[in-house]
Amino acid sequence: MTLKDLPIGKSGTVLAVGGEKSLRLRILEMGITPGTTVTVKNAAPMGDPLELFLRGYVLSLRLEDAEKITIEESK
Repeated sequence: MTLKDLPIGKSGTVLAVGGEKSLRLRILEMGITPGTTVTVKNAAPMGDPLELFLRGYVLSLRLEDAEKITIEESK
């Protein structure tokens, strides 16, 4: 499952971050690293971007980038 597929209000643990080298590095620098718990808080009216909560802060991420992040949904 990718972060793009995670429903609003649900959490998941990052398993892997893919994408081109520069995109992958940017995502990792934002704190989205393997083992991090991410919660989808909201989505913009048109669905893009997503509002995420991780590591004590809120981050907006485009759907295009979110589909490069593999997660496991928390129970």
